[in-house]
Amino acid sequence: MSSKIHHHPPSPLQRLSLSLFVFVELFHLTRADVGTAAQYSPPYLPTECYGSDSSQFPASNLFAAAGEGIWDNGASCGRQYLVRCISATTPGTCIQGQTIQIRIVDHATKPASADGTTMVLSKTAFGTIANATAVSMNIEFQL
Repeated sequence: MSSKIHHHPPSPLQRLSLSLFVFVELFHLTRADVGTAAQYSPPYLPTECYGSDSSQFPASNLFAAAGEGIWDNGASCGRQYLVRCISATTPGTCIQGQTIQIRIVDHATKPASADGTTMVLSKTAFGTIANATAVSMNIEFQL
């Protein structure tokens, strides 16, 4: 008894279906927004989200104040975002391959550098993904 399995190459329709599936999956996995980030220094208290409660800050000190675009009337308090630097006016500002998870703890109305920025990062958060001497950067962020 001979049992041969015949293998036929995929049809153009099968190839197209597979290509669409891969594209949709890749698109689905990379739903991020683009914005800008600045940095601010202590004192970080009080905040609009949690007042003077120092337990609001993650142990990593990776936190931020939300700009108007993501503030959502305070609903952004406690949200966590994955953030990475994608570019800046000064070449070499971004630390390539670095992504951080930050927690929103404040509204970005205090720092003067926050005008129009998406988020204002703590000094630690900013310095983890970009050259700490930079003033601002373009970021990619997602929930």
